[in-house]
Amino acid sequence: MNKYQKEYIYRINRVVDYIENNLDNDLSLEKLADVANFSPFHFHRIFSAFMGETLNDFIKRIRVEKAASMLLTDKDRPISEVAELCGYNSLSVFCRNFKDRFKTSAQDFRNSWESENSKNGKTDSKTDKLNASSNEYVCDVKSSKTRRITMKKNVELKEMPAMNVIYCRHVGQFHLIGKAYEKLFRWAGPRGLIQSPETKTLTYYHDDPKVTNIEKLRQSACITVKSDVKTEGEIGKMTIPGGKYFVSHFEISAMEFQQAWDSACLWLSESGYQPADESPYELYHNNHEEHPEKKFVVDICIPVKPL
Repeated sequence: MNKYQKEYIYRINRVVDYIENNLDNDLSLEKLADVANFSPFHFHRIFSAFMGETLNDFIKRIRVEKAASMLLTDKDRPISEVAELCGYNSLSVFCRNFKDRFKTSAQDFRNSWESENSKNGKTDSKTDKLNASSNEYVCDVKSSKTRRITMKKNVELKEMPAMNVIYCRHVGQFHLIGKAYEKLFRWAGPRGLIQSPETKTLTYYHDDPKVTNIEKLRQSACITVKSDVKTEGEIGKMTIPGGKYFVSHFEISAMEFQQAWDSACLWLSESGYQPADESPYELYHNNHEEHPEKKFVVDICIPVKPL
């Protein structure tokens, strides 16, 4: 990859970040082309070439999948409000787009998830939910109760600070994010940005695997930085929101992350809080390669609001 292609990737990532943070605002071709610093005439073709879907299809998908996730995590919020928060000025357009994506109405989608959750957490294929291999890192309380929870309960409700991070984005299956971390550390190391123990490492989850197909799932491999850093190519920068988080502490092997997430979500269900609209992340406290048992010391951080 040459320096010119890296610049294209950097600008596309900047647009994707803007879209995610402005779903209820103007996402016109002209506005997004301006964010990318490309001409509107060429930008939509460039975006399609790098993202594998058109700009309009990407915005439509992100909006409707964000709405679907909100329907599942905030069951008392009216559908019309969810639609508005995700950038729909017309409820009828939202309902049509939702049915196109999930093959069912928004209300039936919400109801069917609650119904299936009451039957051992199984999903309903008619709502186009994901296969079992992509259902990792999902807050599924019912299925969590059926598992043997062996992890020590160590949780707290905590006010987490906002964190400035640089990232390398990964799209696809969770266990392949290591390649993004390799690129990130290879870029950050020579620039003196890895300063243990001050530097924190975290994985930020942009999409909800209950509603986004595995090949489209976005995660960011991140490290914290103290000051503004000029990034380039596949390396971008963003701010992880601060606020109230439900933080679960674990010391686990690579094969135990699913159980850890299930446990965190089960404990959250007992707390009087529910997930907020922001994204969760994993905050790592060690290099697992240096652990005598190759284990990760990690916090699962879920943004919350009162139930």
